[in-house]
Amino acid sequence: MINSIKEKAVSFLKMVAAGDVREAYQRFTSPDFRHHNPFFRGDPESLMLAMEEDANQNPHKVLDIKQVIGEGDMVAVHSHVVQNKDDLGIALVHIFRFHNDLIVELWDVGQQIPENSPNENGAF
Repeated sequence: MINSIKEKAVSFLKMVAAGDVREAYQRFTSPDFRHHNPFFRGDPESLMLAMEEDANQNPHKVLDIKQVIGEGDMVAVHSHVVQNKDDLGIALVHIFRFHNDLIVELWDVGQQIPENSPNENGAF
C-alpha cells in the first residue's frame, strides 16, 4: 500500500506542476480533502484555484523530486521547484495523509534557495 500512495502523491504533484490541477484533484483527492497552507482558506477550492493561477503564471515550472518517504497513511515528498529559468527555486516538503487511497489532508512547507549560501552541502 505504501508504494501505491507514494506514487499517487508524486503523480498529484507532477500533474499540478504541469498545470493539470483540476484533473489532479479529481483523480487523487477525497471529497473530504483539507489542507493547512496558511495563505489560503482550508477548503479544497481555494488551494486548487491558487495552484491553477500559479500554473498559469509559471507555465515552465520544473518540479524535481528529491525524496519520497512513506509510513502508514502518510507520505512526505521533498522536492525542488523552479518557477522559471531565472529562479533558484524553493525547497519544498509536501506531507500527505491518505484514506482509502485518496488524499484527505495536505501540509506544505517551503524554503527559498538563497543565491549565496554558506552551506557547502547545498539545499539538497
